[in-house]
Amino acid sequence: MNAATNEAPYEEILGPRIAERLRAETDLTDIGELAVLPGGHSGLTYRLPVGSGRDVVVKAVPRGQRSIGRHDMLKQARIMVALAPTDVPVPAVVAVDETEPAWFAVEFVHGESIEPTLDDPEIDPARAAARMSRAAQILPRLHRVPLDLLPPGAETLAPAEELARWARTMGAVPEELVPGATELQARLEAAVPSALEPTLVHGDYRLGNIICTDLEPRAIIDWEIWSIGDPRVELGWFLVFADGSNFPGVGRDVPGLPTEDELLAAYTDGGPAPDAMDWFNALGRYKMAAIMGHNLRRHREGRHEDPDQERLPDTIVRLITSGLERLG
Repeated sequence: MNAATNEAPYEEILGPRIAERLRAETDLTDIGELAVLPGGHSGLTYRLPVGSGRDVVVKAVPRGQRSIGRHDMLKQARIMVALAPTDVPVPAVVAVDETEPAWFAVEFVHGESIEPTLDDPEIDPARAAARMSRAAQILPRLHRVPLDLLPPGAETLAPAEELARWARTMGAVPEELVPGATELQARLEAAVPSALEPTLVHGDYRLGNIICTDLEPRAIIDWEIWSIGDPRVELGWFLVFADGSNFPGVGRDVPGLPTEDELLAAYTDGGPAPDAMDWFNALGRYKMAAIMGHNLRRHREGRHEDPDQERLPDTIVRLITSGLERLG
C-alpha cells in the first residue's frame, strides 16, 4: 500500500487486469506476475511470464494518465501491428487494451540491444561494427514501407518542421547550458534542404533500439516517436552514434566502427550517398544536444534529480561544435 495516497501498488491493479485480458483473448493461461523491465523511457515497461517458458513485454500508461504524448502506448502498438506483414523486424503484438490507462503486450524477443559508444556493458568492437553495418542495411526496409499501410493520423514533418520541433526543445534550455546552439540553429535554418519523398521514420533508430541475436537484427523497439518524414533525418541521427568522440565524459571510442561513408554505402547498397547529409548530420547533433540540455536543465532545477546529468556539458559542447563544423 502507498502510504502517501492509500493506493495499492499499480502492479497489483494492472497485473490482474492484464491477466484477465490475455486469458480471454489469447491461448495464454499460465500468467505470472509483472516484473519491472529497466530501460523503458516512455510509460511503464514490464516483463510478464505467460507459461511454457514464454514471456511477454507489457508497456502501460502510468496510473491516472492517458495514451497521449510520451505516454502514447497505443501509437506504438498500432505501428507494430501495421508492420507485422512487412520485412521490418518488429516484436509480435500479443494483445492491446485501449481502455485507459491503456497497455499492450508483445512477445519477449531474446537478444541484446547495446549502444556501443554509450552503454554498459561494453561490447566486442568487431561485433559492434558488424551490427552497426547490418543496421544500416536494414534501415531501407523502413523507408520502403508503403505509407498507405501505416495507421492514420501520423504526423508528417518536412526537414524545416523537424528542425522547428527540436528548436522548441532547445529554446526551453538556458543558453549557458547549450553554448553555440543559437548559431547552429541559425545556420541550419539558413540552409534547409529540399525534402525528399516522405517515408516512415522511426525517430530514434540506433543499435540501442534494435534487439540483435548474434549479428542479426531481430526486432526494432521503442516506436513512441515514429512519424512520416524525410528519411535523411533518420540517417543523420543514426550516424551520431557511430563516433564515440561525440560523447566525451559520457561515452567511449569503439575501435573499428564503420565510418559515416561506410554506413551510408551500406544504406544505399553501394550507391551514392543521399544529398545534403552534412545538414542532416548537423541536425542529428543539434537534436541530441537539445535532449541532453533539456535533461540537464531538469536535473539542475530539481525536477528530476540525477547526478549523472552533470557528465553532459562536455558532450553538449562537442555535439554543437561538431554540428557547426559539418556546416562548414
